Amino acid sequence: MGEQTQTRVMRVPDGKIVDYIDESLRNDTPEEYVRQTVEKRLVNEHGYSHEQIKIEFGLKMGSRRPRADIVVFPDNSPELTQDYVQTIIECKNEKIDPKSKDDGVEQLKSYMSACPNCEWGMWTNGKHKDVLRKVLVEGRYEFHEYNDIPPVDGNLEDVDRPKRENLKRGFEDNLLMAFKTCHNHIYITDGMQKQPAFFELLKLIFCKTLDERSIERSLEFYATSGERSDLDGQLTVRNRISKIFEQVKRQYPQIFESNDEIMLEPRSLARIVAELQPYSLLETHVDVKGKAYEELVGANLRGDRGEFFTPRNVMRMAVKMVDPKPSELVCDPSCGTGGFLVMAMNHVRDQLIEELERDWQRPQSQWTEHENSMVTSRIGEIAASNFFGFDINPDLVKATKMNMVMNNDGSGNISRNNSLLHPHEWSSELKANLTHALNISPDSIRNHNTIEFFDVIVTNPPFGSKITIKDGDILGQFEIGGSSSPPERLFIERNLQFLKPGGRMAIVLPDSILSNPGLEYLREWLIKKTRIIASVDLHVDTFQPRNGTQTSILIVQKKTQEEIRTETSMGALRPYNIFMAVLDKIGHDKRGNTLYKRDEEGYEIWEPENPKTLEIDSTAAGRTTYRPQGRTRVRDDQCVEVPPVFAQWKQEEGIQW
Repeated sequence: MGEQTQTRVMRVPDGKIVDYIDESLRNDTPEEYVRQTVEKRLVNEHGYSHEQIKIEFGLKMGSRRPRADIVVFPDNSPELTQDYVQTIIECKNEKIDPKSKDDGVEQLKSYMSACPNCEWGMWTNGKHKDVLRKVLVEGRYEFHEYNDIPPVDGNLEDVDRPKRENLKRGFEDNLLMAFKTCHNHIYITDGMQKQPAFFELLKLIFCKTLDERSIERSLEFYATSGERSDLDGQLTVRNRISKIFEQVKRQYPQIFESNDEIMLEPRSLARIVAELQPYSLLETHVDVKGKAYEELVGANLRGDRGEFFTPRNVMRMAVKMVDPKPSELVCDPSCGTGGFLVMAMNHVRDQLIEELERDWQRPQSQWTEHENSMVTSRIGEIAASNFFGFDINPDLVKATKMNMVMNNDGSGNISRNNSLLHPHEWSSELKANLTHALNISPDSIRNHNTIEFFDVIVTNPPFGSKITIKDGDILGQFEIGGSSSPPERLFIERNLQFLKPGGRMAIVLPDSILSNPGLEYLREWLIKKTRIIASVDLHVDTFQPRNGTQTSILIVQKKTQEEIRTETSMGALRPYNIFMAVLDKIGHDKRGNTLYKRDEEGYEIWEPENPKTLEIDSTAAGRTTYRPQGRTRVRDDQCVEVPPVFAQWKQEEGIQW
C-alpha cells in the first residue's frame, strides 16, 4: 500500500492508481480508466455520495462468487448487502464487445438478476454504453433500455427530458467519453468514415449549443427512452432535431449550406441525442469541454500540411505570458482548431470576472442570474468583435467556429484563408469581415503595408520542409522569402505585418529558426523589427507522439517605425534583457502518456481533490480518520510555473502592455 502522511498526500508506486471512491490502490489499466471515469460521474454529475458506492462488490450466484465492478446502494439502505443493491455498473476496456458472451451486457443482466432489489444497470467500455432497467411484467422480469441511470434523487423526468436548470456540467473525462461514444456510434452504426462521422456529430453539437442558448423556450434537444427504443419515436426525434438544425443553418450561414441536412439514421440520431442531452455545453468548464472537443477533432481531422495541434498546457502558458486585454484585437493567422483563440478568449473572460468581482465586492458564485447573463453577453460581444482566426483548411475552419461557438459564440471572424497570399487575393468574404469588424474601408486592404490590424497574435504556424513555398507571387511580399522558403519563416514576417506597432506576438517555432547558422540573417532581421521579450525552450516531447521537432515559444513586441529609424541612425540596437526558460517537463512522454509528479523516491503523489472539504471523523480512541473524498494526481508540467515567474521578471524590467 502507498504510505499516507499528515498532509493527506499518498505515495503511489508505478502501475497503480488511487481509487476515486475507496482510495484503495488499483492497477492502472484501460479498464480501470473507464471505471474511474464512471465513479467520478456518479459523484460529481449524479450526486451519489462515496458511502453509497462500493467497488469490486462480491456477489453470490450459486457456487460462483463474481465481483461487480461498481454497485450503488440507496441513500437510506439499512444494510450494504446484495439484497439491497440498487444499481450495478460493469466497466470494460474498449476492446470488449457489448455482445460478448462472457463479458458483455448479458453478464450485467445476470448480476442484476441475482440482486432482488437491483433496478438499474449500466455496461460501458468507454465508447459504448447500455443502460438497463429491470421491470416486473406479468410475473417475470424484463430488461428495458433507458437513456441513463437516475440521479441520487431518483428523478426519471430529467433522464428522459432534462430541464434547463438541471443540465449537468461535464466533469473531467466524462464529456470526452460521451463524445467518443457518439462518434463511435456514428462510425459503426451508420457506416461512415471517421471524418464524415465527425461532421455529423458537429452538426448535433451545434444544435445542442443553440438549444441551450434559446432561453425563451423549453429545451427541445432531447430523446426520451421510449422514443429511442421505438421506430415512430426515433422519427419524432429526427423531426425535432431537424427543426433545430434549420435554425442553426440560418444563424450560421457561413458554416452550413442551406441544403445541408443531418444524414444520420433515426435510430442512431436518437441514441446520440440521448447521450448528449444531460450536459450543458455552455456551462461545462472550458478546460473540460476544450480537452474533449480538441481530442475528438485531433483524432479525426489531422492533415498532412504540418498541422500538429499545440497541447493545451503550452497554449495556456503562451496566452498568459502575452496577456491579451478585453479591449485588444487578437488573431491567430493559422488557427487550426481554434485552441489558441479559445484560450485567449477565456483569459479575457477571467480578467472581466475578476474586475467585476472587485467592483461588486462579491465572488461570481454570489452573482444573480441577471448579473451572470450581463457578463455572458459582454463576453460574447468581445468574442464576436475582437477575435479573428484564419486557416487554409476548410474542415479546420468549421471545427474552429464550433469551438468558438461552444465557448463564447465568437464564430463570426473565423475565415478560410491562405494567410500568405497577397491581400488583394483574399476572399471577398474575408475582406468584408475585416472591414466590418475593424471599421475600415475595403480599399485600405491593398498590400502587406496596410494590414497592421491586431494588438496580439498567438499562433503555431505549420512548419516543415515538405510544404516549402516556391510561389514567386507569395515570396515577393516578404523580405526574408528568398527563392523558396518553409512556411514558418514567412509566417513570422506575415504575422508582424498583421501586428500594430507596439503589438506583441507569441509564436511556436522550430528551434532551427533560433540556432541554425544558415538562418542568422533571419534572426538579425527579427531583432531589427522587434524586441525579443522571451524565449521558452519546449521539451522535445511537446508534440509527440506525432512530431518530434524541437520547438520554442518566442514572444516579441513589434517596434515602431520611430524606434527602427532611431536605432538605424545610431548604427546600433538598444541593449535589453530577454527572459529565457527551458522546460524539462511537459506533462507527457514521447508516446503521449501523461506524466505525473513524483516524490524523491519515485512514487507518484496523489492529493485530495478538495482538501478544504475533507470530512473528519473522531473515533472513540481519540484518533482522527478521514472519509474519502476523491484524490487526484498532479501533472508533471512546468508550463504552469513559467507565467508567474515571467510576470515578476516583466515587472522588474519595467515592461508594460
